[in-house]
Amino acid sequence: MTKAMQNKYYYINSEDRLSKEELLFFKNELEEKKEKIQKNLDKTTKELNANVIGDPKDEADHACLAVDNLTNNAIVKEQYNTLNQINRSLNRIAMGTYGVCNLCEETIDIERLKVKIFAEYCVSCREVIEKQR
Repeated sequence: MTKAMQNKYYYINSEDRLSKEELLFFKNELEEKKEKIQKNLDKTTKELNANVIGDPKDEADHACLAVDNLTNNAIVKEQYNTLNQINRSLNRIAMGTYGVCNLCEETIDIERLKVKIFAEYCVSCREVIEKQR
């Protein structure tokens, strides 16, 4: 995070900044999502370990096991990505920069945060990033 970003956040109009109540709401929501994902990851890890221990009997069992493992691995990867985004958002709350776009340093609309609680970019900047991909 740039020093300019830290300074800019504190100079944003007070009506543009998130209130303490709003920050608490988002923090609680993020922590709840984090807990659910961690429980799901634990469950999925146990299932993957059980599949490794299992002894496939024939080629069909091997194929089913391989498909299940690929699917579970994709889900686990996506959940870890989401968990990382949640952790970054919680860190931003702690630093006082949650709700500020990482690119233009403007306030992210609260309605966007309600839809995508770990949004790091405002809608305009997100569109620019998507077009560059």
